Amino acid sequence: MPSIKTIAAFASLVAATAPAAAQNWPARPLTMVVPYAAGSGSDVLGRILSVRLAEVLGQQVIVENVGGAGGMTGASRVAKAAPDGYQFGLGNVGTHAGNQTFYKNPLYNAATDFAPVALITEVPFVLVARKDLPAGNLQEFIAYAKANQAKMQFGSGGAGSAAFLACVLLNSAIGINVTHVPYRGGGPAMQDLIAGRIDYWCPDTPNAVPHIEGKLINAVAILTRDRSSNLPTLASAHEQGLTNFAAANWFAFFLPKGTPAPIVRKLHDATVATMETPSVQARMKEIGADLIAPSAARRIICKSTSRAKS
Repeated sequence: MPSIKTIAAFASLVAATAPAAAQNWPARPLTMVVPYAAGSGSDVLGRILSVRLAEVLGQQVIVENVGGAGGMTGASRVAKAAPDGYQFGLGNVGTHAGNQTFYKNPLYNAATDFAPVALITEVPFVLVARKDLPAGNLQEFIAYAKANQAKMQFGSGGAGSAAFLACVLLNSAIGINVTHVPYRGGGPAMQDLIAGRIDYWCPDTPNAVPHIEGKLINAVAILTRDRSSNLPTLASAHEQGLTNFAAANWFAFFLPKGTPAPIVRKLHDATVATMETPSVQARMKEIGADLIAPSAARRIICKSTSRAKS
């Protein structure tokens, strides 16, 4: 049995080295956990951010795709990681809102198991259908879906994922009940839509835009109230008769709870610097992602650090 003095000495050593570790962070490569498969909207965003973030931090940022359970598997890994700043997650509406509702026993508490870092971007969802689905606009889609709902299927990155929530909201608004086909992320769901194995789904624009521009899928409606700047000719659901319908996704960085405040602050500041980089802003515009103003991004860190002090 270790003596009281030994335990006290060890505790003193830990207390002394923790501030030094935070001051020297990052001293080695970091891992950004993207909780969806490669090719998903989250993956696209994460890889755009990781390159510049690595330059700002002076350390490599490795993007690791950990899909499953609508994003909950990857987010859970971050929640349970060591709070040393070397593993952080790219969360969204699905991982930090939807999963808390759609699963009876979620793997984490989104409100208490993370240290929020920065709100990064908001992106619109878009209703897309297989290329040969006979619907040139939303009203034609609604008519077709109501007549064929018993044999139709819609996809998502998993039950509780952001795209799942968007489609469930849409299905409810237009009064249809369609079979859901869950995938491990948006990439596999999109591939099956292109192949015609599912009828439609509701991805965010980073996932959808390249395939819309390539004419591989049928774009039916933007699901935010207003049109998207990078799909200006695609009318919104609101414009097409679904009055006041709006569904959007957001993305933010999260560290495990208990991460030292100086590390949270450093990652936050590096994230804001990344967001303010012209090349990153240009890429975000290309995929239809609206970067959050730095003042709004800072509010999340202020709330986080004030909780840590209380």
